[in-house]
Amino acid sequence: MVKGTTKRMIIMLLLSAAVLGGIYAFQQFRNKMIQQSIRGQANPPQSVSTVVAKVSTWQPTVEAVGNLRASKGTNLAAEVGGLVTAIHFDSGKVVKAGQLILELNAVPLQAQLEQMRAASRLAKQNFDRDLAQLKIQAVSQAAVDLAASNLKSALAQVSMQEALIAQKSIRAPFAGRLGIRQVDLGQYLAAGTTLVNLQKLDPMYLDFAVPQAQIDLVRVGDSVDVQVNSFPEKIFKGTISAIESQVDIPTRNLKVRASIPNASGELLSGLFATVRVKRGGEKQHITLPNSAISYNPFGSTVFVVKGEGATSDGKLVVEQRFVTTGATRGDQVAVLTGLKVDEVVVSSGQLKLRNGTPVVVNNSVQPSSNPNPEVKDE
Repeated sequence: MVKGTTKRMIIMLLLSAAVLGGIYAFQQFRNKMIQQSIRGQANPPQSVSTVVAKVSTWQPTVEAVGNLRASKGTNLAAEVGGLVTAIHFDSGKVVKAGQLILELNAVPLQAQLEQMRAASRLAKQNFDRDLAQLKIQAVSQAAVDLAASNLKSALAQVSMQEALIAQKSIRAPFAGRLGIRQVDLGQYLAAGTTLVNLQKLDPMYLDFAVPQAQIDLVRVGDSVDVQVNSFPEKIFKGTISAIESQVDIPTRNLKVRASIPNASGELLSGLFATVRVKRGGEKQHITLPNSAISYNPFGSTVFVVKGEGATSDGKLVVEQRFVTTGATRGDQVAVLTGLKVDEVVVSSGQLKLRNGTPVVVNNSVQPSSNPNPEVKDE
């Protein structure tokens, strides 16, 4: 009886051990398969495009945008009110400095002027008479002084009246091109009413701002290339004529003014323009598309492709590397340190990468790497 019970207990223990062993083996197998699956999914190959780091000639250039303005410009207006009696200009014409533009009615003032001139002539006669009589002691010195004072007062009245009459004639303060006429013959003008715009278009001024990091690249006398979208194929040459004496605190930019010859009159005040300032000699830099650089608070990085067949399909991985970037031109950026010539760099798809990620190269589509891109409406 005891032997039978012991035998059944041994069989039960063996069965229990077999079941527990099977469960343990299944758990180990499942864990192994899960780990393999996780490892397989953690770093799948990522599709990226690449570019080969090459050295290119780099001309240090400052590129900015600004507004064109005439070297001299004003809205001609009347100092005093009056009726327009004569107009001596046509819209859009070129005038000389001092040329008569418009006349207001000055007849009453001219009549008063003749009266004042007659009074001044009489005062002159009285002064000359008293001066002659003083020599023979016929009048006192006080009488002569009074006559001299009356003469000066009369002459001052004449000068003041002539100035009032001159205000009725509006003349061009400088040579330039007139705009569109704003008045008509017979119209009454109040003081300060605009008659026409006058602009001196040769030379033109271009005002633009330079970031404080590029202040050392601009000097008075440097040549500039200017383009406007009105003449996309033409480059206007000029020189830097003035630099502001202080940096603008809110923007940390320095205001610069360039002078541009405009004998043909093609450039007009108010046009938007692009300016390029070349500074120093040409330099050699490793150049990459701007899209290949990952800009981070802790520094700029690139992903360099490593492995066999780095320029074709094969087993490839990426290595993250810190680089120092320099100036930019269009879609390109200069790499100063951290990269060697002919290394293969990821140009797009960096967001899904980390150090050691396997990649598959697909260069069917490449990001733009134009040093002089043009803005086009498409």
